[in-house]
Amino acid sequence: MSHSKKKIAIIGSGLVGSLLAIYLRKYGHDITVFDRRPDIRNVKFSGRSINLAMSNRGWKALHEVGIDQEIKKIAIPLNKRAMHVIGKPLYFQNYGKENEAIWSISRGVLNRRMIDLAEASGVIFKFEEKVWDVDLPSAELFTGETEKGEWKSYKYDLIFGCDGAFSRVRHKMQRRSRFDYSQDFIDVGYKELTILPNADGTHKLDKNSFHIWPRGNFMFIAMPNLDGSFTCTLFMPFEGEVSFENIKTKEDAKEFFTTYFPNVMHDIENLTQDFFNNPTSAMVTMKCYPWTYWDKVALVGDSAHAIVPFYGQGMNAGFEDIFVLNKLIQENKDNWGTIFKKYQESRKPNADAIAELSYRNFMEMSHKTADPMFLLQKKIEKHFAALHPEKWIPVYSRVTFSDKPYADALAYGDKQEAIMQQVMKIPNIETLWNSKIVEDKILELLS
Repeated sequence: MSHSKKKIAIIGSGLVGSLLAIYLRKYGHDITVFDRRPDIRNVKFSGRSINLAMSNRGWKALHEVGIDQEIKKIAIPLNKRAMHVIGKPLYFQNYGKENEAIWSISRGVLNRRMIDLAEASGVIFKFEEKVWDVDLPSAELFTGETEKGEWKSYKYDLIFGCDGAFSRVRHKMQRRSRFDYSQDFIDVGYKELTILPNADGTHKLDKNSFHIWPRGNFMFIAMPNLDGSFTCTLFMPFEGEVSFENIKTKEDAKEFFTTYFPNVMHDIENLTQDFFNNPTSAMVTMKCYPWTYWDKVALVGDSAHAIVPFYGQGMNAGFEDIFVLNKLIQENKDNWGTIFKKYQESRKPNADAIAELSYRNFMEMSHKTADPMFLLQKKIEKHFAALHPEKWIPVYSRVTFSDKPYADALAYGDKQEAIMQQVMKIPNIETLWNSKIVEDKILELLS
């Protein structure tokens, strides 16, 4: 059974939409990508982009269509966290084993490259063409300049909604009976800032580290770019004592950075300028089901499962959706009803798991990474994992450096956390942490 040529529309020219277009084009389908925004290749970046952390799942999806080496040219490997804790010297935490790293990539730079690659393969892009409505049973979509103005209609065999957390395609699916939907905003927002390169183009901080300044209810992170700059993100409550609403003037901003982030003072002018130039953005977890409508329409990436960015897995999870979808296409050829059914059944539990893990990692990064007992627990885990690598894989490694299901990582993580809660109760654990007593206790609890 071969693949018959289909007319396919993809809504959204972001990372997931452009990668899906590259995948589907390989089967010879006619692909048109619609986006309400202008072509990102012709616009200045918006100050709304957290740098991306590409990990194993993302690279696997890129490798499958032969573009991973091309993308590595615009990425920087980060093999460790650099922790900037007040009152302590800078210290580093390796992410995984030797040679394990996440890769820092500018979202805008990557998106431009992916659109170029999709276009080169024969994909048609229609920018500044907003989809207002979708007729799900007939896979017909309607575009126009305004909701009340004149619309154009396009008929397709298949439509993929890759249009993000506030998807127009999903909005249409939500009106159908028995469609489950929830969204949950956290009360923390984020703002993008930049640390400029040194005069000679070098980085002002270690370029192969993911930099974190944990401060309890708020935190600052920095990820390197190829041009020597760092894309920084300030995560902070919208309201409250230390919050976005309480920084009203440039002087307020300077005092804030001076108090909490003294070692970024070398770029204070630029940081305070960015603070007022760039928007404060919200973060949402969005869940829904089903993700497909019969054999006509499917949601992929954030339109099906938006998550908060604290595990660096939003893009990776979306790319993994495409990888799984592609395997199902290979197995089921033109049977799109079966492909869509198996796709959503396979991916939904994993999307829910990474949503939960991402929220937990926010709590860990902001509250716990400066806590001595938490750091001791991580040290014990790492020591035990080195002694028994077949028995203990840290949950972070399961998520970031493997392609095993997210749902398994969550389940194993819960089991490991329960064991560590028992271990941390051992008297004098601070001095016994690397002893045979602790090792035997973990082995006993694992059995």
